Amino acid sequence: MLFQLSEEQDFLIQSLRKFCQQEIAPLAEKVDQEKLFPHQNFSKMAQLGLLGLSIPEEQGGSGGDSFYYLAMIEEVARACASTSVIVAVHTGLACTSLSSFGTTEQQARYLPAMVEGEKIGAYALTEEQAGSDAASLQLQARLEGDHYILRGSKIFITNASQAQVIITFARAPGTTGADGIHCFIVEAPTKGLEVSKPLPKMGLHGSETCQLYFDDVKVPKENVLGSPGEGFKIAMALLDGGRLAIAAQALGIAQAAFDYTLSYLQQRHQFGRPLSANQGIQWMIADMATELDAARLLLYRAASLKESGLPFSKEASMAKKYSTDQAMKITTDCLQLLGGYGYSQEYPLERHMRDVKATQIYEGTNQIQRIVIARQLLREASRK
Repeated sequence: MLFQLSEEQDFLIQSLRKFCQQEIAPLAEKVDQEKLFPHQNFSKMAQLGLLGLSIPEEQGGSGGDSFYYLAMIEEVARACASTSVIVAVHTGLACTSLSSFGTTEQQARYLPAMVEGEKIGAYALTEEQAGSDAASLQLQARLEGDHYILRGSKIFITNASQAQVIITFARAPGTTGADGIHCFIVEAPTKGLEVSKPLPKMGLHGSETCQLYFDDVKVPKENVLGSPGEGFKIAMALLDGGRLAIAAQALGIAQAAFDYTLSYLQQRHQFGRPLSANQGIQWMIADMATELDAARLLLYRAASLKESGLPFSKEASMAKKYSTDQAMKITTDCLQLLGGYGYSQEYPLERHMRDVKATQIYEGTNQIQRIVIARQLLREASRK
């Protein structure tokens, strides 16, 4: 299968890269060190229509396909990892939830403001006892008349402190497992909904991650997304696409680390010659470049299947696992090649390494991705 960029695609990537490097990258260090939510980046992206890049034009979006969306996430991550995860959750999970499963009325009510950056979206699935095992979530949704009453909590929710639209998963009383899980559009702020202070994290400091507490939060029946009881199916469908975005994010961070290191190795001299003249270092350069290309090809194979309407769950897990594992290795190797400078906060390598670690964890840990891949392979083998 050949992945050859068209002139239009190549122009888009170059335009995205220019915008991200000129407008987003200069703020990345400040965003990280001061733990600032990058409102400025978010607003500029909205002005260019990037927040609606994967949303159909008839719903108020820009009408781009998976390729354009993933290219955008990669280029944003290359400039600022915090901004990329904020946008991936807002656009790839919250907006896409409404675009794919919302009624015409729900889409008209929420999507235009979200695409224009007037409202920020979040995606509330994870709980203290329901991480990898999302089907064991316990947030309760009790139906009373024309409203559901939500009671319980969520944890590790990206954008929670900034969001006005929170896609929330909760279960009907008396149900267990995947059965009985509903998906809701929760507006914020609202009575009974409390958002914690941002949780301190190793990296992605500009992306605020919080706990949510639901104390009898009233949600109207018309804010059920999809049909009652379809929540788990919706969550899993969205996570397949979300894993592609995480792979793209990891690629962007790793590419930024590689680009910086390649320049450094040519400029830094030891023993009378540039570091890049050493054969051992050249081998590391070749390995890292190969790993980046291989990961990108896995990503776009999965995206191609998605665009063709074919199953891509196994391929999404492969892309997510491989891209993020290689990105962690590449950023670590790049830091090593800079020596003491790589360990210093005056250089970006330690930030890249801290930021990329999260990509091996969220949207399903890489151990879970291996389970997804193996189970699919075994199912395929049993049919032969």
